[in-house]
Amino acid sequence: MSEPARTVEEESGAMGARAVTKRVRMSPRKVRLVVDEIRGKSVNDAYAILQFSKKAAAEPVGKTLRSAVANAQYKAQDEGEFVDADDLVVRRAYVDEGPTYRRYRAAAMGRAAPIRKRTSHITIVVETED
Repeated sequence: MSEPARTVEEESGAMGARAVTKRVRMSPRKVRLVVDEIRGKSVNDAYAILQFSKKAAAEPVGKTLRSAVANAQYKAQDEGEFVDADDLVVRRAYVDEGPTYRRYRAAAMGRAAPIRKRTSHITIVVETED
């Protein structure tokens, strides 16, 4: 599994941070089902939803969320402030399609059938509550 990128970004004046995980070996359609459940929720509620979700996509989404929270706390510490995870909200969360790995499988009468192994880029932006 790929490591979450350490990217921070300030949005709309509030203390916010962003984390991106690229090339997750899971279809974007499957990951979006999980990401749609946590968008707009507080970070603690999002953790609870992900912890009890049956979807396999909950694991990489949870790692990305933890990275975004850590980025927000690190950024606040750099500026001499303190941000608690209880004060953060998932403002934006979306999944983009990554590169598709193309493989081929033997088919009837000497033919080859294509297999498309899809990947996802997960982005989560957290901000302090207003």
